[in-house]
Amino acid sequence: MTVLIAYDGSEDSRTAVEYAARHINPEPTVVLTVWEPLLTQLSWAPLAAATPVTTEVPGDKFEEERQAEGLARQGADLAAAAGLTDVTPRAERGNGPVWASIVDVADELDASLIVTGSRGLAGARSVLLGSVSTRVLHHVHRPTLVVPPAKKD
Repeated sequence: MTVLIAYDGSEDSRTAVEYAARHINPEPTVVLTVWEPLLTQLSWAPLAAATPVTTEVPGDKFEEERQAEGLARQGADLAAAAGLTDVTPRAERGNGPVWASIVDVADELDASLIVTGSRGLAGARSVLLGSVSTRVLHHVHRPTLVVPPAKKD
């Protein structure tokens, strides 16, 4: 089985990686960063609706893809330094919400556990900003560990 750790480079996702390394049995681990081309993001914006936006990039990778690959490697390196072995970085192009990509990759890998951080938002902020970890919990059909933010001193 495989552990899937969602990683976006935030302090909360670093906390989740480190917690997972300390508390789960070593097994193959995939550190996942979901990315989306900026042009696709713009195409969802109401202002962009009036003008067509192309999402094709001839020949080369999107800059967002390169950045996501770097983040995934950073997360995998963090996981390895924290004690996990057999860690693979993975950058996945999202075709919708980030949470849906996490659920899809978990299903593809038949992940035994999904690990994600939480920003600890509540109330109106949670409604306005959404919650990837909450949506993963409600849509995935496998064990999920949501690691809360580190306590501030």
